[in-house]
Parts: sequence; structure tokens; C-alpha cells
Amino acid sequence: MDYEARRVIEALRSGIPSRTIGACFSGARTEKLAELSEWLDSGNGSAKMVAGNYGEGKTHLLNTVFNMAHNKNMAVSTVTLSRETPLNSLHLVYQKLALNTYLPNREQPGFANLPDKLGPLETTALQLYAAKELQTDKLYYLMKANGSTDNPEHKFALQADLQGDFITSAHLKKLYKDIFGERVSFSATFVRSRHVEDYFRFLSRLFALSGLSGWVILFDEAEHIGRLGRKTRLAAYANLAKLIHLGMGNVYMLFAMHASYAQEVIEGKDERGYLSSAQGVETQPIEEALKFIESAPELTPLSPDELKDTFGKILDFHKRAYDWTPHTDAAALYEIARTRGFLLRTKIRVAIEYLDQLLQYGDAGTITSGELDQELYLEDDIPLPEEL
Repeated sequence: MDYEARRVIEALRSGIPSRTIGACFSGARTEKLAELSEWLDSGNGSAKMVAGNYGEGKTHLLNTVFNMAHNKNMAVSTVTLSRETPLNSLHLVYQKLALNTYLPNREQPGFANLPDKLGPLETTALQLYAAKELQTDKLYYLMKANGSTDNPEHKFALQADLQGDFITSAHLKKLYKDIFGERVSFSATFVRSRHVEDYFRFLSRLFALSGLSGWVILFDEAEHIGRLGRKTRLAAYANLAKLIHLGMGNVYMLFAMHASYAQEVIEGKDERGYLSSAQGVETQPIEEALKFIESAPELTPLSPDELKDTFGKILDFHKRAYDWTPHTDAAALYEIARTRGFLLRTKIRVAIEYLDQLLQYGDAGTITSGELDQELYLEDDIPLPEEL
């Protein structure tokens, strides 16, 4: 039994995207992938957004870019926005991102030991950057302490901080005094809700000094912003503007969002009308975030040739997974699946169901499918506890 092929078929049947699927099915949307590949090679980090309907391949595209970036010697971080990781709380986003950062040729996430692998010149450069270029100097003292201790407890606390489990200023002062016998005097007190961008900038410099070609951050399900309450959405838009204007030349951010967000949320919930009446809110960055969302190109449906190529690969994986020879071909699968459901994900499931029936019974009955009528994020605003 070909267990890898079986795993691919089961993942496709479940409809759950994965990096394995992204690697095996990367032949579709060649123009979009070529555009993104050129972007990653440009040396000019920036932010992009793609829009698409549910089940039309947004997450699959992100997974394909994940593999593409690793092949280009880039670190990759993944973040799925959700109620537990909302964009209005950037420090929570960083925590999730830090726990899901993958270095090239690594199966497991993690980067905490990178500072220990830097040479003396790179270590000095990183410390100077942390001391002079960030809003606070917390990371300077963190780096200096990390390079001067072998105490496991000290190391754990310092590395945990870099991964988003932020230690307090008092804790860092104590560690620093234990290591150097000196007192720390911060130029500015670190507040995670205001200064977390320091960590994004620090990681970008750490990855560059470690010899990586760049850092790719993939944000999935950005439409979750639309489920937040009105005030919280404004905070999320402001943070989106912060991210797209961080200006880090080696950082590439790619957001995936539902195609109807602009119509259903920005227009439907009158975001600009509420923004104009909100008190004490800086409107310019929020307006920039709204325009960024509205300008997102929509993923086009796969062409008949791309679909046939996809079904041909499904046919091959199904054949290998169950060690049989189907008496059909990619063109026949295309004809069977193309009219069964609107979504690409549904068409793929129909093709697999058809092959399953041929395998088990030697023939296939009539296969039907249905679609969901409404996306959850289009519900009425759900206020967060702080808004109640």
C-alpha cells in the first residue's frame, strides 16, 4: 500500500488543505504562482491579499506558497485568524505566528535557538539593531542576557519570550542582575499591546542575519475581521495597516480573504460611515486598510485544462493508494464532476466519490451535492467581552 498516496486522497476527501496537498497539486493557477514567485524573488518585502469564495483554493494557494518559500530558503509563518487569534490583538497574532514559524528543511516549527547559532559579528549587529532601531530596548537586554548565560531556567525564559510568552520587565531585570550583577534601566517600558511590532522587526533582522533569504507570513481566513464588533473591527483594520506598512524589506505577507468581504462587510455594514462618526480614531490607516482589502484580486476559477490536470493527479493518487487500475481517465472525471456543485472542493469530492464507487462496486450511481447558503462570518456583529 502506498501510504503517502492514501494520505493525499484522505486529505482531499475530507476537504482539509495541507502543505502536502499544496506540494502535490501545484500545477494550477500557474500565472498567479509565477507572479507570487517573482514577488518573493524581488527583494522588496510587502503585503498582498488574495480573495476567493469558500472552497475555491485560497488555503491551498497559501500552502503552495509555503512550499515555494521554503524552496527559496525562506522562513515561513502561518496564522489563521480566529476568535482566539483576532487581528485587533496584535500580540496574540504574534504568539500564534511564533508557534507556527518553520525554517527551511524543518518539519517542526521553532526558531528559538537561532540567536545562539549566530557568529560574533552577527550577534553584535543584532544587539545594536535591538538597541537603536526598535521602539523599546527590551530585546537588546534580552539578547545580551541570552548570549551570556548557560542556566537552563534563564535560557528557557528568554527563548519563551521571543516565542510570544512575553516575560515582564521586572522578570527581565531580575534575570539580567542574576547574570551580570547589574541593574537594567529601560529607555521605554515595553507594553505588548503597543510595542509588539518590535518583535516582528527583530525576527526579520534575526532571519536575515541567519542567512535566510526572507520571511513569509501567511494569514488565512482574514474575513474573520468581519465577525468582530464595530469598535473591534476598527482596531483590527488599524493593525492591518500597521502590518502592511512595517516596511521590512525581507518580509512578505500574504492574506487570504473571502471574496464577498468588501460587499458584505465594508459596504453592507457601512464601515466608512461608522468610521466618520467614531471619536478619537485615526482614520487614515483604517482607510488604507479598507482600500487594501477592496483592491484584492479574486482567484479565478480553474480552466478546463487545469481541472483535467487536477483530476488526472487525483486519478493517479487514487490508483496508487488502493493498488488498482480505474477504467476511466481525467477527461471522464472532469465531465462527471464539473456540473456537480459550484465549488472546486465539491468537484474534487465528487471525483473521489466516483472513484470510490468504481473501486468498491465496479460501477457508480448518481452522485449529487449541495452547497451552504451562507458563510458564518456574515452574521450580525458579535461583540467581544471588552465591548459589553
